[in-house]
Amino acid sequence: MSSTPDTVVRTFISDQNGAFLSDLQEWVRIPSVSADPDHAGDVRRSAEWLVAKLTATGFPVAEIWETEGLPAVFAEWPSDDPDAPTVLVYGHHDVQPAALADGWHSEPFEPSIRDGRLYGRGAADDKGQILLHTLGVRAHLHATGRTAPAVNLKLIVEGEEESGSPHFPALLRRHADRLACDTVIVSDTGMWAEDTPTVCTGMRGLAECQITLYGPAQDIHSGSFGGAVPNPATEAARLAAALHDDARRVAVPGFYDGVVELTARERELFARLPFDEAAWLRTAHSTATLGEAGHTTLERIWARPTAEVNGIGGGYQGPGGKTVVPSSAFLKLSFRLVAGQDAGQVREAVGSWAADRLPAGIHHEITWTGTTRPCLTPLDDPALRALTRAMGRAFGQEIRYTREGGSGPAADLQDVLGAPVLFLGISVPSDGWHGPNEKVELELLTKGAETAAHLWGELAPGTTGGDQ
Repeated sequence: MSSTPDTVVRTFISDQNGAFLSDLQEWVRIPSVSADPDHAGDVRRSAEWLVAKLTATGFPVAEIWETEGLPAVFAEWPSDDPDAPTVLVYGHHDVQPAALADGWHSEPFEPSIRDGRLYGRGAADDKGQILLHTLGVRAHLHATGRTAPAVNLKLIVEGEEESGSPHFPALLRRHADRLACDTVIVSDTGMWAEDTPTVCTGMRGLAECQITLYGPAQDIHSGSFGGAVPNPATEAARLAAALHDDARRVAVPGFYDGVVELTARERELFARLPFDEAAWLRTAHSTATLGEAGHTTLERIWARPTAEVNGIGGGYQGPGGKTVVPSSAFLKLSFRLVAGQDAGQVREAVGSWAADRLPAGIHHEITWTGTTRPCLTPLDDPALRALTRAMGRAFGQEIRYTREGGSGPAADLQDVLGAPVLFLGISVPSDGWHGPNEKVELELLTKGAETAAHLWGELAPGTTGGDQ
């Protein structure tokens, strides 16, 4: 068999796979749980471990970056080519809490390999998906004969993603000059399925609020006063009912301003995915789909803005009855945003909508508790095409496209650094992020490393097929 660049990469990764898996198991053994203050030392130990591993891989710069909370890791490997583009890889080294009593079949921080899978907290989210880049860059150098990557390669690996990234935007702004890049690669995402490799092209944003309604100065007798004074609980229910129209569109005036609509091509690509709606409903623990008219389920959860009532309450909550008009009530709302929407404008629109619908005698407060911007990479973006080619070379089949309905720090990277964001992830839904028995498919880890090995050449100018 001829030694093409692709076969050289694949052989190198196969030969190095044992040592790579040993490294990953060693890293997973560090319980870097950012949400638990008792594990703060472990998060730091995880950062120190990664710095040492990146240095051993060949990165000339690998260092801990302090935050007001837990440490991040930065690494840099400049290219020998003065015209090389700069690529920044993002991920995180902190993990969710885990204990054997949660339903794990083995100790979550004592990784084990069973049936072609590595089980352990962080195996997929996100230590495995970060560490594959160390193997990928080494394979890239081996296959090309280079002593430095074809791109200026940087990594930023935060230590608080599982706690909401509270200090990450400030870290980005503080080090924006050193993080400057042409493209961001987020390796904290997944694929559609083991046999359907995909690239994510966008994530929705998020805005959350609580609307608290106040009426009488205290709970009052519903027989003496009910029906003659405004009831905060009733008005909270009326607000919730008014959130959508009969077509299930969000009824807040101005909510859809600026929304980037799906193209016919994107809708076609979504429709080509092997989506089993009945199976999806089982994962949702539901029996029927319901949402904005004129859109499929995948379009609704990936590419359409939404509004959800996350909680509603007010008045007496104990056993039996208590005949009162309560003095207060509340609504907890979340809005998933898509490309083109401005979170500030959405906040203003929701505020005006609520104020216009509430009667005299009810005053209210709105508290916004979190905002994340959406991000989207157009299908014709050259860097996205390069990533698709690299992944196609690794998997040997067509690469399809998805989006993600959730939210993450990708928009912060895009906004602060002013660079397009791409997603390179090899995790699959069965990996069980945040749950017991989290695992990663070993074959997909190697395919991810192959993709990374090809990607740097695909992104570099003046190359043919990346590594020829």
